Amino acid sequence: MESILARALEYTLKYWLKSFSRDQFKWQGRTVLLSNLDLNGDALHASLGLPPALNVTTAKVGKFEIILPSVSNVQLEPIVVQIDRLDLVLEESDDLDASRSSSSASSSTSTAKGSGYGFADKIADGMTVQVRTVNLLLETHGGVRGRGGATWASPMASITIRNLLLYTTNESWEVVDLKEARDFSIDKKFIYVFKKLEWEHLSIDLLPHPDMFSDANFEFSQEGSNRKDEDGAKRVFFGGERFLEGISGEAYITLQRTELNSPLGLEVQLHIPEAVCPALSEPGLRALLRFFTGLYVCLNRGDVNPNDQQHSREAAGRSLVSIIVDHIFLCIKDAEFQLELLMQSLFFSRASVSDGEDAKLLTRVMIGGLFLRDTFSRPPCTLVQPSMLTTAADITDVPDFGEDFCPPIYPLGDQRWQLSGGVPLISLNSLQLLPPPSPPTFASRTVIDCQPLMIHLQEESCLRISSFLADGIVVKPGAVLPDFSINSFLFNLKGLDVTVPLVIGKPCHTARSCNMPFQSSFAGARLHIEDLMFSESPSLKLRVLNLDKDAACFCLWKGQPIDASQKKLSAAASLISLSLETCNDSTGGGSSLMESSGLWRCVEMKDLCLEVAMVTADGSPLTNVPPPGGLVRVGIACQQYLSSTSLEQLFFILDLYAYFGRVSEKIAKVGKNNHLKEARNESASGPLVDKVPGDTAVSLAVKDLLLRFMESSSLGIQEMPLVRFTGEDLFIKVTHRSLGGAMAVSSSLQWDSVEVDCADTRNNLGNENDSYLTPSRNSHLNGNGCPQLRAVFWVQNRRISKSNGDSSLVPFLDIATVHVIPYSAQDIECHSLNVSACVAGVRLGGGMNYTEALLHRFGILGPDGGPGEGLTKGLEHLSGGPLAKLFKPSPLIIDGHRENGSSEDGKDSSLLHLGAPDDVDVSIELKDWLFALEGAQEMEDRWHFHDSEDSSRENRSWHTTFQSMHIKAKSSPKLVMDGKAKPRGKQKYPVELVTVGMEGLQILKPMARKEILHDGIFEEGTLQNGLPEKEKRTFDKYGGVNVGVDIVTCEEDDDVDDAMAKWAVENLKFSVDQPIEAIVTKDELQYLAVLCKSEVDSMGRIAAGVLRILKLEGSIGSAAINQLSNLGTESFDKIFTPEKLSRGSSASSVGLSPSANLTGVSRNSRLESTVASLEEGREWSPGLNKDCAFLSSIFVVDSKLSKLRLYEAYIIRRCSIENDLLY
Repeated sequence: MESILARALEYTLKYWLKSFSRDQFKWQGRTVLLSNLDLNGDALHASLGLPPALNVTTAKVGKFEIILPSVSNVQLEPIVVQIDRLDLVLEESDDLDASRSSSSASSSTSTAKGSGYGFADKIADGMTVQVRTVNLLLETHGGVRGRGGATWASPMASITIRNLLLYTTNESWEVVDLKEARDFSIDKKFIYVFKKLEWEHLSIDLLPHPDMFSDANFEFSQEGSNRKDEDGAKRVFFGGERFLEGISGEAYITLQRTELNSPLGLEVQLHIPEAVCPALSEPGLRALLRFFTGLYVCLNRGDVNPNDQQHSREAAGRSLVSIIVDHIFLCIKDAEFQLELLMQSLFFSRASVSDGEDAKLLTRVMIGGLFLRDTFSRPPCTLVQPSMLTTAADITDVPDFGEDFCPPIYPLGDQRWQLSGGVPLISLNSLQLLPPPSPPTFASRTVIDCQPLMIHLQEESCLRISSFLADGIVVKPGAVLPDFSINSFLFNLKGLDVTVPLVIGKPCHTARSCNMPFQSSFAGARLHIEDLMFSESPSLKLRVLNLDKDAACFCLWKGQPIDASQKKLSAAASLISLSLETCNDSTGGGSSLMESSGLWRCVEMKDLCLEVAMVTADGSPLTNVPPPGGLVRVGIACQQYLSSTSLEQLFFILDLYAYFGRVSEKIAKVGKNNHLKEARNESASGPLVDKVPGDTAVSLAVKDLLLRFMESSSLGIQEMPLVRFTGEDLFIKVTHRSLGGAMAVSSSLQWDSVEVDCADTRNNLGNENDSYLTPSRNSHLNGNGCPQLRAVFWVQNRRISKSNGDSSLVPFLDIATVHVIPYSAQDIECHSLNVSACVAGVRLGGGMNYTEALLHRFGILGPDGGPGEGLTKGLEHLSGGPLAKLFKPSPLIIDGHRENGSSEDGKDSSLLHLGAPDDVDVSIELKDWLFALEGAQEMEDRWHFHDSEDSSRENRSWHTTFQSMHIKAKSSPKLVMDGKAKPRGKQKYPVELVTVGMEGLQILKPMARKEILHDGIFEEGTLQNGLPEKEKRTFDKYGGVNVGVDIVTCEEDDDVDDAMAKWAVENLKFSVDQPIEAIVTKDELQYLAVLCKSEVDSMGRIAAGVLRILKLEGSIGSAAINQLSNLGTESFDKIFTPEKLSRGSSASSVGLSPSANLTGVSRNSRLESTVASLEEGREWSPGLNKDCAFLSSIFVVDSKLSKLRLYEAYIIRRCSIENDLLY
């Protein structure tokens, strides 16, 4: 029996030890002592299930002692192996061919298994191994060796384990005799061995790579460990640093073999209750990130074929290694910052399945909770944490490729521990195939699901973290997977709340806060995102781009094979909203724009989607983005865009934008390092034309657009919009295409409908002391208690019938441009510009008087007609903000060339600075336009009779309309003045023929309905043309006057060099399609004259105010400014003066005059004189007293202003009766 046991031990030791001989095997009773032994690296590699890219370069045992049980109990009690020290070195292999040859050489010495499950195997499976100290040195290269210097090399990890114990158990992980443990496999088709691993102490030290000491940068780092780089970061990792210490844990191991004892499955589950890193320095953290990056690359290298390795052939075909850590605490301490990372319920598993030819790897990572805190700032803040919102889902979705990936190894079912928190906060599933298959099979597929998160962007912490990530997480392209492989990536985030604190009173904002036009009541911004999704895969179905209808994207059509030359990306979110955080003492509570958490909603986007598709020109793998000479398509779609912004919010957002600009510059600075600079220089070399795509298209589609400019939020007004801008179906597309020796840049814009509504300013005209930012208490309110808005710009769309019976809507705006730019000066004749624009269905209401009132209310113009105080401070604020840098021209320097096209070394450049296009064709058409001139009478009529519908609003006032107006400009005219054709060649002027035409020009007087009172009941009247109300919409408005004019350039002497072209009228056409009938009364003409005088006055005052805003009053002169301010008075008063008006017309002309001037003369004095003149009018109108008594029952006459409105209503009624009698 002893001899059988000795042969069994010799058989086992030959498998595990190198060059073991019988002479070393000496008995001392029931004890065998061995020392200074070398373990077989391939056997150890296969037993531990290590990654194929790792090689066991060193495996030494100090003192090796074997304690045998009694001979009678050898099958019941285990053999105990005690090792005082085990030294292991695991190194990532760079030369795979050398590793294959070494593995092949060593394979002959190893004893192959699979001959049956004999006595020696049973004895080996039942052994108990005790190791006092395990020293493991792990060296990974991470794909960055020789790149950026040794300072950026991945550090080595020294792992020390003390008091390690490995023993055999039954299927329930209980210690039993070996026979009972083996009985579990009697009626099974497989052989199962269950073992449990325990250790008392584990520590991990990070050590600098030996090559770092030979680096040239190391000589400059001897001043001390506190030396910083130019961006203030400490990157040089001087000595070893303890990462983890005092970790205890246990592992559950299941070995599955066939009946012939061939390895079939290996499952290892490690459980660590707690992992604590109390203090890690800044260089240590950077080294730790580089270590994890190198470990990631080592585990996922695609250039390693597991079946080519000897140790992989001896390993189990199925393996599952999982690690569960209940709590992780990491503290990064430095003199200037301190970060704390708390992670709960970390689960990591890696499953491998190999069929002898190919291998599949499935990696799963789940995190139950994550908290990142900045404890150095005052007060301490949490940077990242789970959202407080509860999610309805309670089960984690597993991707299709993760379902039934590997047959169970542990025979009693899935024993994976469930997360204590239910649904994990972050869940990652990744599938990888080795060796990487050729397209169209995916080499890797990754899905990341994340529950709602909250992120607090603290400036200093963000700069630190960005610097850590830029230095640590750097993977060389092609290090994981080859370029020809195709991959799929999907990221789902249920919700995200990003808080950006910004206090204007901070020292960094003090310089600009003194010029703030308003005292900001906001303390920061919050970005809220729901259902964020990002996906990258060449098999994506892109609905926004609609590639199947793009002829240039034939290789991306449905059904076409996919390969590495294609790339498709998609990002979408169901809701993105930007809200501003109000201070504690801010007002405005109770508004629907204010949320309960003290947030003021500013911007809201629903169903936002971004799609990108690109492909290389020659079918090569797409490694550079964008692909040079390739094809690129970008599409952005938004179902609804809402914006509610006040002037205060606008300036705060500009400050926020400037703040982000400064932080971005700092992040770009800290992210600059040696290897990144080398990559930039390499990508920036060569001409610009060779680096841009050959065919590019970018499109933007917005379904519903709503922009509201609100009253100042500091006034505590609930939803007080000053301006409301609505639009529907906006589509913009810009394309760029290379045409050999030229490029064509084309753009198109289509917009179906637009409407601009402004606040009513009628009550603001009553008192010159009213503030233009404070609403009047007598403002007309809608059903929600908000002021009524007045449409000043809207669109009336028409439909065009098609031959198939369908009809299409004529868009409000349709613009298309094509600009062909040659690359060489020899092809200058190819420089052309083609513009086609059509604007249809425009309706303009109000007038210059109303526009002037709006400018005063918005604070653009002050009481004196000059720039308002808020505008002045706002312009000063903007002049020093980010918009000044945005619109500031910068010198163009590309690839070492100056702006004038010459290179820095004096040689000529290939850059061509072209002048005006040689061939110009511009066509602009305006269809169905209408201008409504509305004065005070029309507005009072609208308010008094509660007419809120604007469908026929233009018919109630003087208005101008035309059916079509076209403007065409071309480079060469068909005819010239002398009848001779011009020679073709380089033209002196880009435009030589301009054609302007207008069809259906009409000027119409008011035709609105009048509501006549009979017996106390309002009834609808008839139009002034006698048609009933129902026929008003079908009244033919076309006809009118047609005008056309052709303007050409004059022939000039070639010797005369005149930069300005001289124009001459070639043809003038004037025609009418139908007879014109003009019927107008004297009173209407006089009212129109007064209305025009008021409009011209407002126009002059606006022009004067604009000149003063631009600070041009000094160059123009004060006399010209005064003349502009009284432009209408100087002209119209000479034609129509109050002294020349008749007795019957004076009342109507005075009573129907527009509101008085907003500046200069007091409005109260004019009001008193108007009321007095109307009081005198009672003498010539006997029925006035009776009518006024009746109207007094309708209108409350409690002021002179109300009395004036009463007389206006009377005059409207009298004029309507006289006109009806006249017709």
